[in-house]
Amino acid sequence: MTSDMIDATGLADLLATRARTGRVIAAIAGAPGSGKSTLAEALVETLNARQPGCAAVLPMDGFHYDDLYLAPAGLRPRKGAPETFDVGGLAHVLKRLRVRDEAFVAVPVFDRSLEIARAGARLIPAEVPIIVAEGNYLLLSRSPWSDLRPLFDVTVMVDVPEAVLRERLTARWQGYGLSEEEIAWKLDGNDLPNGRVIREESAPAEYRILSG
Repeated sequence: MTSDMIDATGLADLLATRARTGRVIAAIAGAPGSGKSTLAEALVETLNARQPGCAAVLPMDGFHYDDLYLAPAGLRPRKGAPETFDVGGLAHVLKRLRVRDEAFVAVPVFDRSLEIARAGARLIPAEVPIIVAEGNYLLLSRSPWSDLRPLFDVTVMVDVPEAVLRERLTARWQGYGLSEEEIAWKLDGNDLPNGRVIREESAPAEYRILSG
């Protein structure tokens, strides 16, 4: 399968067209620092400007395991790696969103300033026809992540060179006040290795967006 190139405007048009016949759930995946969250938010903003209340974001990061589990399990230094997420919880929420038989579905949102997920932080009403799920591993081909693929109607990979990712992530962690040593660990001990996993082990997306 070869991914078709698309831009943000084309993606907005595609989702709006698909949503005419029912709810559509799109997956936007990419490495840490690829801009997938920014793209998802901008996409939803564009769609809602055209038709208020027609789109909402479902962030994968809301399904981070809490440090109360990660620390005793020895996974805290790897927070953000595939094994540090509640994939089953995400799948359950996606299935609820697909069925569309509840007035709304409450979804968690990750608070990066506190490094915790806030349960029920966002409500997605049944009336919203377009759901934009965004996250690193949404298209990962390894189990249990591969179970998510049938739950998406549209799949998109944000493609960014690793050198650009390094620059963006360095700036991100500097913004959070981390030391050079801490940033070096974040980049080469976690973020960039995770990005390589995404690049090498994700199933082909229908569409690809170049960034950077």
